[in-house]
Amino acid sequence: MHKVFLADCPTRLAVEIIAEKWAVIVLFALSLEPQRPGELTELIGGISRKVLTQTLRRLQAYGLVERHAYAESPPRVEYSLTELGSTLVEPIKVLTDWARANGEAIVDFQENVSRG
Repeated sequence: MHKVFLADCPTRLAVEIIAEKWAVIVLFALSLEPQRPGELTELIGGISRKVLTQTLRRLQAYGLVERHAYAESPPRVEYSLTELGSTLVEPIKVLTDWARANGEAIVDFQENVSRG
């Protein structure tokens, strides 16, 4: 058990993937329904298209997200969770619930620390 986070451990890789700044937020957004990149940018807020694209490609490379390109004019692309990515919905929900319940306490703590 204590070797879970060794550099070459699959568990560590999995944690590093979802610990990336935007990964959990993008995965949560995709848990609602398949989304186009523009919809994701609007839904998430604060993420640039470039960073969104990088995040989606990284999640796709690890099998958590899939890209669907539709042969339409104009071309349309949507992203959705894979079966593996869907297994993260419940853990992300638990993390989101924790953040909602404790976010204010974290902000209060930071304000108290900055006051000195």
